[in-house]
Amino acid sequence: MPIWNTALLRQFGAAIAMLENAITACPDDLWQARIHSEDTDHSGFGEFWYVAYHTIFWLDFYLSDTAETEFKPPEPYTLSEFDWDALPERVYTKDELLAYLEHGREKCRAKLESADNLLVPQKSRSDWPDMSVAELLIYTIRHVMEHAAQLSLFLGQEVGEAPGWVSKA
Repeated sequence: MPIWNTALLRQFGAAIAMLENAITACPDDLWQARIHSEDTDHSGFGEFWYVAYHTIFWLDFYLSDTAETEFKPPEPYTLSEFDWDALPERVYTKDELLAYLEHGREKCRAKLESADNLLVPQKSRSDWPDMSVAELLIYTIRHVMEHAAQLSLFLGQEVGEAPGWVSKA
């Protein structure tokens, strides 16, 4: 595997591990707690479980080589994330989200192990300009880390401790 693919895989793995650690560390009584309150009209969007789900869904989508119209997440997950005003039909459990995250981890590993040119363009969303595979991967790492940090900060504030830093996987 090329050195850049290896570096990306290690850092992606670390970001995914930090998200996994935050999900695992969340006590059951905080699973549906609001971690931020700026969106008062859509209260479910700020809940711990939903932020985790949102992150994993987009990880899955951005690692796909398909357009929005062709993408299908594994069951029981839906395409609700493509509708900015819709929550999933139900709250997903911690075990369900950890399984979905493992799906994303395996998808990431497979993509980076098979990619021979990270500079080719990849269309990710119909309303976005083309980016290279490498840029989309870096964007996705940033997105995972943003929400992993958000969840960890919440846990630190509410529980008194948060999962630690993962330097590489």
